[in-house]
Amino acid sequence: MLGKPVERGDYWTRDRIDRYLRATGALPLADYLPGPPAGGGGFELRPEWRECVRGRVHGSCRDDDVDYAILALHLLETYGFAFTTGQVGEVWLLRLPYLQTFTAERAAYRNLANGLVPPATATHENPHQEWIGALIRADVFGWTSPGDPGRAASLARRDAVLSHTGNGVYAAMWAAALVAAAFTAPGPRAAVETALEQVPAGCRLARTVRHMVALHDAGVTWSDALAEAERETAGLHWIHAVPNAAVITAGLLYGGGDFTRTITLTVRGGLDTDSNGATAGSVAGVLCGASGIPRHWTDPLEDRVRSAVFGFDGARIGDLAERTLALS
Repeated sequence: MLGKPVERGDYWTRDRIDRYLRATGALPLADYLPGPPAGGGGFELRPEWRECVRGRVHGSCRDDDVDYAILALHLLETYGFAFTTGQVGEVWLLRLPYLQTFTAERAAYRNLANGLVPPATATHENPHQEWIGALIRADVFGWTSPGDPGRAASLARRDAVLSHTGNGVYAAMWAAALVAAAFTAPGPRAAVETALEQVPAGCRLARTVRHMVALHDAGVTWSDALAEAERETAGLHWIHAVPNAAVITAGLLYGGGDFTRTITLTVRGGLDTDSNGATAGSVAGVLCGASGIPRHWTDPLEDRVRSAVFGFDGARIGDLAERTLALS
């Protein structure tokens, strides 16, 4: 919800996001984004901004990131933790409208409908195999594997290979392990380090995350660290998993375990802002617990979520949380 109005990394760069925040008197950011300044100020927010900006949030608006968390919960409730990749595809076809999927997920959905089976669903006519889609689907696998990042990564991999390969899969494994590790880690840096153990040490994702850790340890500022990440990942699409993992890592490390600082820094980092803010928020939420999440974030959600997943639109967030807890 925080990152949705500025979710377009080719336009909403870090510089433009901060210019918007200055123009609206909201820097440093500590709440939902404010609405646009009088006359618009020359900024182009996403159409959903009217449901996502400060003072206009009444329940969680529909978003594909939320849809996949709900789908993963339904998957585990239906098939248990021994689910197959084929069953992930079956749940998609039964519960998720095709036009509510994007990039790699849409390619995999089309391939499923045409009779292909995994892993061909991920590789056939799919130019988005290493993008961020599988990473945004990984949270539930971490939430339901508290303190067991290896298990979380294994579950996320089984889900991810329906639509992704290479760093797209490793990103999902890393994200799930990151959430799971946060349950027992003393802080975000330890969770990041533990999660890296679940992916190949030489993959580009792992190298990029380690570089962000090294920059943080060396005392480089958040802004300079992200500038270095931009140089390192130049040429990759703004929805590619690797540069977004760098933004998430920076948000977690420089956020220092504080919920508000973590999600606001992550969203200010740009790229796939709604997805990155949500992943960083999953980790920070685990680290600080419900009592550490200021109510100005949760109260406007009114314990209600919109979803395109069949049978879940208007679900209570508290109910989904209890069902997730029951699985863990």
